[in-house]
Amino acid sequence: MSHKRTLATVNAATITQAHGGGGKAMKDLIDDVFIRAFGAPEDTLEDQARLALEPLCRAGDRLAMTSDSFVVKPLFFPGGDIGSLAVCGTVNDLAVGGALPRYLSCSVILEEGLPVEDLRRIARSMKEAADRAGVAIVTGDTKVVERGACDGIFITTTGVGVIPAERHLSIEQIQATDVVIVNGWLGDHGAAILAARGDLSLETALESDCAALNGLVEALLEAVPNTRCLRDATRGGVATVLNEMAEASQLSIELQDASLPLRREVRGMCEILGLDPLYLANEGKLVAVVPADRADAALAALKRHPLGRDASVIGHAYSGKPGRVTLRTLFGGQRIVDMLVGEQLPRIC
Repeated sequence: MSHKRTLATVNAATITQAHGGGGKAMKDLIDDVFIRAFGAPEDTLEDQARLALEPLCRAGDRLAMTSDSFVVKPLFFPGGDIGSLAVCGTVNDLAVGGALPRYLSCSVILEEGLPVEDLRRIARSMKEAADRAGVAIVTGDTKVVERGACDGIFITTTGVGVIPAERHLSIEQIQATDVVIVNGWLGDHGAAILAARGDLSLETALESDCAALNGLVEALLEAVPNTRCLRDATRGGVATVLNEMAEASQLSIELQDASLPLRREVRGMCEILGLDPLYLANEGKLVAVVPADRADAALAALKRHPLGRDASVIGHAYSGKPGRVTLRTLFGGQRIVDMLVGEQLPRIC
């Protein structure tokens, strides 16, 4: 027999150590912020989410699981915040493996002094992003650390999805002559975060591209079921993803500078600061490798989706030096695009 729970309310304006102590203050915080935003799967909360297997088994023959942590600074930025970033980033990690995202967990580390209203705003943002992606946030955890131990809030999410039986995406399947496609403008997230920090007095209207890509992936795979592989280009940018692809496939990949979709603002910011846009982070961009004879169909499918309107072919794989990525410049020269060494911009996701 279940009993309807009455949700408590947090009266404090900021997070205190008591909110992580396991007592009434912590219960009130969970009730007021997280359960009000996410909803509860059952009237009685347990120490774990209980998920029905039958609908998962009907959707596929393998489970996919991923986990990620988010430490972005600032917490709120043009185009998103740490909450939407956490949901979209985890959904995308599942989607690019061919999985249908279904469930998320959410664990937060809160800094003493964080405004409770900021936490409410982040939780609402997570719920809105989860609803748009068609996933449920079903379990989580809360901890509080002393002032100065973290930048307001760190979020760790784990995602569970199911892979349909006919899907087998892998970077090891890339073949010579395959085409490399991205679904739109590159580097927007990294550039927007850099501008939002305000350290360099840069004025720009750039917004993060933070978005859940599972709908776009489904559209692509429906049109081109023999897509070789997909990856989301987050930390390390497109350059790092392509180096991983080239190494795993033991092929070379050549990019065309003239084909790279870069906003004028991103190019300008990189020129001023000496950054390479190929290494800038993205949070709503995927790299797809498809057979050359299916490139037009892939582009058409992507362009029909709102998140793929600016999709373009940026390069191809070929039987060159194994593991090498190069860029054909606007002047006809060629330069090596290596794996990112170090970190261009820390704390971006």
